Amino acid sequence: MTKMADSGSSVEIVEGCRLPVLRKNQEHEDEWPLAEILSVKEVSGRKLYYVHYIDFNKRLDEWVTADRLDMKKLQFPKKEAKTPTKNGLPGSRPSSPEREVRKSLDLNLQSATAPSRGKSLPTPKRKVEPVPLVPQVPPAPPVPSLPTSTEASPAAVYPAARETNTFKTREDHDQISSLTTNGTARRIITSQPGRKRKANCGPTDEMIKVLQYNKPQSASVFLPPPEDSQDSSDGIPSAPRMTGSLVSDRSHDDIVTRMKNIECIELGRHRLKPWYFSPYPQELTSLPILYLCEFCLKYLKSLKCLQRHLTKCNLRHPPGNEIYRKGTISFFEIDGRKNKNYSQNLCLLAKCFLDHKTLYYDTDPFLFYVMTEYDSKGFHIVGYFSKEKESTEDYNVACILTLPPYQRRGYGKLLIEFSYELSKVEGKTGTPEKPLSDLGLLSYRSYWSQTILEILMDLKPDNGERPQITINEISEITSVKKEDVISTLQYLNLINYYKGQYILTLSEDIVDGHERAMQKRHTRIDPKCLHFTPKDWSKRGKW
Repeated sequence: MTKMADSGSSVEIVEGCRLPVLRKNQEHEDEWPLAEILSVKEVSGRKLYYVHYIDFNKRLDEWVTADRLDMKKLQFPKKEAKTPTKNGLPGSRPSSPEREVRKSLDLNLQSATAPSRGKSLPTPKRKVEPVPLVPQVPPAPPVPSLPTSTEASPAAVYPAARETNTFKTREDHDQISSLTTNGTARRIITSQPGRKRKANCGPTDEMIKVLQYNKPQSASVFLPPPEDSQDSSDGIPSAPRMTGSLVSDRSHDDIVTRMKNIECIELGRHRLKPWYFSPYPQELTSLPILYLCEFCLKYLKSLKCLQRHLTKCNLRHPPGNEIYRKGTISFFEIDGRKNKNYSQNLCLLAKCFLDHKTLYYDTDPFLFYVMTEYDSKGFHIVGYFSKEKESTEDYNVACILTLPPYQRRGYGKLLIEFSYELSKVEGKTGTPEKPLSDLGLLSYRSYWSQTILEILMDLKPDNGERPQITINEISEITSVKKEDVISTLQYLNLINYYKGQYILTLSEDIVDGHERAMQKRHTRIDPKCLHFTPKDWSKRGKW
């Protein structure tokens, strides 16, 4: 039953209005969430409205007809007085409720970080996002000084990001792992000289004792209490990083990039419905279907053009070197400098499903690792991840994506596992570039949890004594950065404080849940099938 109001014809709905809109939830039941009108168009004498559901992910945005709008609760956008802009010219852009909320959040956060007791903490000169950028897991109550990844440092300096040439726009940030960039913005964390503070990262290099309780499937890991130590540059970051080569800047957000511009993509035997805006050429955005060659990812405007292209395209696998093959799964390493066209086409495709990073022409500083599934017709793309050739912040993934037809089949964890196998060969610990999307965060949390629990459960007593391990050792074994190890332990709520020591308690529920999850992971990366030699990219000649 719809709620179309009789007064709908007399009231004109404009961009920025908010009102409840009818949609189906996951249980296929009717619901009326509040939505914002982003655009209005008329097709065959019928008005259509592009709506964004407030507090829902942008991939659910859609065109709706007037009979799905509840006109009785219509909210008009607030008008702003003309105010001078940076160029000294008056600006009269009407304000939407979302911008009003964002502005108030900025003010609240600025007042919350105001200097107190003689200490000063510089704040970044950019918009503060209301969404957390990294998993922020509150520490367990009994742990008084356990590290968190979001504690403020004594001082922080936020340098301005370098500007580079973009495709057409910079997307706002909301959803996993995007694309490529030429410029980077680095966050410098400086320590105040002559001042000591309590160590936040805890005794990661001290031994952890693993004890067995009476219950056969319960274990506790004991850590000695932390000691005071000087600030060090390799400690846990004091706050979520907003910098990084691919993080999108919300200040470039506009109404065009907030709307999906591609209706449908045909890629091989699959038809994909894009989730977000991607800067394909303007003349292709009005087509009902955009055709892509599944091997070189070239975009074409019609099926006839695709068929003609396939008679000329000799590729049956991604360009680059095949560095892994087991069964039907293969990984190809692609240099963004040597295969620019493929890399740019891959980024354009990925941008349809990734919303919180920036898309750039320059793919030279990046490597792309494409996962494929093999059959008699060739190697079909399943997903990919990219990484910087040189990362000063230990990023082993810049963006990561499993294409929608292959999601919920374990391929996401396989991509993550492969990225850490490369880090093991390189002899480094790594972490994904932040922010992670909602789906990316779920996948990484699940992978970290399973990997760390696997190690803790495999520990065996040594000469009758209880097994011991350090957080640094867990990090070295898995190549997972120790900050991610600690945040995962907090997320699992394993940490308790007992007799002056931190202990990790593995309950039967956690052990049973872990065993069930591992039974579902049928496909794993076999290090013996990996043929990969890392390069020293600091020598520019290798680029």
